[in-house]
Amino acid sequence: MRLLRFISFGTLTLGLTWVLNTYQPFGAPVPALGALFSPFSGFWANADAASLPTEKLELHSEQLQGKVEVLFDERLVPHIFAEQFLDAIFAQGYITAMHRLWQMDISSRAAAGRLSEVLGDRTLENDLNQRRKGLLRGAKAALIALKNSKEEWSIIEAYTAGVNAYIKTLQPADYPIEFKLLGYAPELWTPLKTTLCFKNMAETLCYRHADLPTTNARALFGPALFDFLYPAYNPKQSPVIPATVKWDFKTLMIAPPKKDLKLLSQIWPRHKMPMPDESLGSNNWALSGSKTASGHPIICNDPHLNLTLPSIWYEAQIHTPETNVYGVSIPGLPGIIIGFNENIGWGVTNVGQDVLDWYAIKWLNDAHTEYAYDDQKKKVDIKYDTVFVRGRKNPVIEPLKFTVWGPVAFENVPQSPYRGLAMHWLAAEQPEPREFYEVGTFSRLMKAKNHADYAKALMGYDAPAQNFAFACKDGDIALKVNGKFPLKTPGQGRFVQDGSFSSNAWHGYIPRDQIPQVKNPERGFVASANQNSASPAYPYYYNGEFDDYRGRLINRRLAEMNKATIQDMMQLQTSSYSLLAEEATPLLLKLLSRNDLTESENALVKQLETWDFKFRYDATTPVLFQAFLDSVYTFTFDEILDQPDSIEIQKPRTWRLLELLEQFPQHDIFDRRATKNKKENAADLVLDAFHQVVREWTPKFKAGFNWRQQNKAEIRHMARIPAFTRNDLAVSGYRQAPNASNGGNGPSWRMVVELGPEIKAYGVFPGGQSGNPGNSNYDAMIPKWVKGEYNELFFMKNAQDRRQKVLATWSMQK
Repeated sequence: MRLLRFISFGTLTLGLTWVLNTYQPFGAPVPALGALFSPFSGFWANADAASLPTEKLELHSEQLQGKVEVLFDERLVPHIFAEQFLDAIFAQGYITAMHRLWQMDISSRAAAGRLSEVLGDRTLENDLNQRRKGLLRGAKAALIALKNSKEEWSIIEAYTAGVNAYIKTLQPADYPIEFKLLGYAPELWTPLKTTLCFKNMAETLCYRHADLPTTNARALFGPALFDFLYPAYNPKQSPVIPATVKWDFKTLMIAPPKKDLKLLSQIWPRHKMPMPDESLGSNNWALSGSKTASGHPIICNDPHLNLTLPSIWYEAQIHTPETNVYGVSIPGLPGIIIGFNENIGWGVTNVGQDVLDWYAIKWLNDAHTEYAYDDQKKKVDIKYDTVFVRGRKNPVIEPLKFTVWGPVAFENVPQSPYRGLAMHWLAAEQPEPREFYEVGTFSRLMKAKNHADYAKALMGYDAPAQNFAFACKDGDIALKVNGKFPLKTPGQGRFVQDGSFSSNAWHGYIPRDQIPQVKNPERGFVASANQNSASPAYPYYYNGEFDDYRGRLINRRLAEMNKATIQDMMQLQTSSYSLLAEEATPLLLKLLSRNDLTESENALVKQLETWDFKFRYDATTPVLFQAFLDSVYTFTFDEILDQPDSIEIQKPRTWRLLELLEQFPQHDIFDRRATKNKKENAADLVLDAFHQVVREWTPKFKAGFNWRQQNKAEIRHMARIPAFTRNDLAVSGYRQAPNASNGGNGPSWRMVVELGPEIKAYGVFPGGQSGNPGNSNYDAMIPKWVKGEYNELFFMKNAQDRRQKVLATWSMQK
């Protein structure tokens, strides 16, 4: 054991020496080497931290009302047994901070625009953008609303108290290693930090928007060709809520907007503004007992997010008189976000509907302090934000302008096309007063016993909108496209809008009971994978970015299943089969003239013909397919892709490319700009694309280049510290497959739960419970996750349950 520890510490020393000599995370200054390598308080203290918790420990806190017992299993999962619910939340805050304190700190700082306080000038622009978008103001507004919810505020206070109880035990030697590397100390947790963690979720999941590039596309092509290239709905789509569902409610009437055609013909420069990765997505589904081998419902979820170390998720069980619940939480947020109890299970996927619109303001002076609104003069509201920057004597004072629509977010960025535009974003709005909000949603789901409890819990949830799948022991299954959705006129929010008239505002919100939802559908399952919420028959307009392939494939597979097992669910979650490849490959090969190919080129064609459409990490064919499809796309839409770099144009969807190839092979869109004396059709273009792929990729194919090298699956440390990152992973999967592995994105938590008399539950995430790189549980689950294997979740019945090994028992009391 001592030899192993010596080797481990030596490896960590070498890794950190390399880091300090070659790398500065976030561009930040690195602390003095003497402090970092101190044998008493430096990184050795972290490396020497026990891989497992102290076997027996008693903790006392004045915030506790009753007794709490915390048992740790072999994977460091805490099983919290408390006499009172709020005591359990206190314990959750304490234990989560013990394992993930730096992650919690840096996440809340990133959302608030406070990174520069500890990281210096390199993160100043990021912080200013966060302030300009209104994230901090939105979190403060949410905090005011939360104080009016007795239930929710008590939960947040209990969690905050637990986190701070742990922080107060720390000496500098105990700080997580990232604090030492970056040279700063943890500060106490606050309820505001918890609301900021929710806003961080909102930014990741509902901040994407395409108003400017879509307006550019319409201006470039004109309305007729734009509508042809950019149809709003894929006719092959299999929506979240089955098209067979009838909408038997009376819809609200909406007044028509006032349009400014000049805005729709304007070309806006490229915004160059960071936005969440477009490849983020998720899968969830629930099967009725009529479709399972056991006769019991099964619920599954695998959210696809940016993969990080420490991991996004933290596993926990909470047992109180009100509930016995297991699942994953987000460090910084109380409760279980995805999980199950003894009666129900639930899972979430992102909805993808657009809840952020940009408005062009009619300014009445050069200083942009007055603007026209309904033919009247209005003054902007100017607030001043203070951003402290490490290494600077004086803070940066940023004036922020607000209109009736929201912030003039990039007024102080002269080169931004958003300068002078106002942003209306749901996540930054003041929530209306009500009984409970997002924290209360999850606490009520944790205690839910049936569909009625589930439905009531969802009433408090606004953003980011999620598809909440549900299954219950009593046999019910359901899914609700849940959140707060603007009432829009058709097309509203797709383009930049005229901010001079109030008629262009959202017309309120879709009533909660009219949001797309279904209970116990005839097909025997519910499912979502970020596709359209409902068919065009749904009476309310919505827009956004939606998946075109995973949802269709999952619905098809589930429809085909009977007597489904837990193993079947795991195989579907980890499937690298792509419906996009299934549809695109034969279409491209049908258009490809074999007579114009060489023998070696025909050999590659044969490879595609015999392909099973699976993106295995060690296969070459997926690389060939992707290169072929990308080349055809580039040749087809050269008019768009060849625009000056200063202009950003919305790209047509891949499903529309395939539809054009199949239905309109002679269309002018296939004529390449680069060949002046020749007019190509689809077949010509496909042939040219294949020739190009062969020329460019044959040397790599001969060298054995495979999908693993192309996909570059990795899990990066949150501070991008190479020594703490895991890369070059042998992961199968594809963005358009159920197992949506895509570089640094992918399934962040896989869960399969069968809700029978005896709960059977399995799960895995790509990391470990501990946030300490020197701990064996920092990345312990990555090998299983890579292979598509699962852990059997230890859902303890009581504190004496020993069906699996318990490594440590802690007690907490006043």
